[in-house]
Amino acid sequence: MSSLSKRCTAELIGTFWLVLGGCGTAVLAAGFPELGVGFVGVALAFGLTVLTMAYAVGHISGGHFNPAVTVGLAVGGRFPMREVVPYAVAQVIGAVIGAAVLAWIASGKPGFDLVASGFAANGYGEHSPGNYALSAALVCEVVLTFGFLFVILGATDKRAPAGFAPIPIGLALTLIHLISIPVTNTSVNPARSTGPALFVGGWALEQLWLFWVAPIAGAIIAGLAYRCLGREDR
Repeated sequence: MSSLSKRCTAELIGTFWLVLGGCGTAVLAAGFPELGVGFVGVALAFGLTVLTMAYAVGHISGGHFNPAVTVGLAVGGRFPMREVVPYAVAQVIGAVIGAAVLAWIASGKPGFDLVASGFAANGYGEHSPGNYALSAALVCEVVLTFGFLFVILGATDKRAPAGFAPIPIGLALTLIHLISIPVTNTSVNPARSTGPALFVGGWALEQLWLFWVAPIAGAIIAGLAYRCLGREDR
């Protein structure tokens, strides 16, 4: 297996874990009868998936698990642009597999309706948990993805303490979910959005464009900003 194949496989596994762990908590445990984990539990689940897999395979692939992160790192000069597409493809495949496993598990409960439940898909307007408009969802996803990438770029800077990067990155993703679950169900990750959307279909696929465009835009802005701000003075 080539080096790129190994790294893409690591990204596939990491993204699978993110969708299964994060979306799985939202679908199976957030509103569990009478005693669920709620928004806080879902936020922690997404943060923990990134933290744990970053330690597990970060040394192999870099631990992106997100096409927007891959693009942002490439724009920031931390990742080869020629490998963005292979990474993104692997991440989307991992997300789809994660969503498929989650759908299988969730369907084991009598009366579970995958489409009616929303299946942790991202949305705006009437499909936003808080009925937030498209403009609010767009700004939210761009700004929060910018913040996420900025933390990633700073935490993985060669001048930052070595070995601790997964911790602030996981905590940043937790914070992002605490802010934005009511707005869009939180994407900041096109692969995470694509997996559930493929199973929900209909409105989720129609609105999926936003959860590719906004996170990637935010990531590009962060990559450019950190490239300027983080440049060492000579």
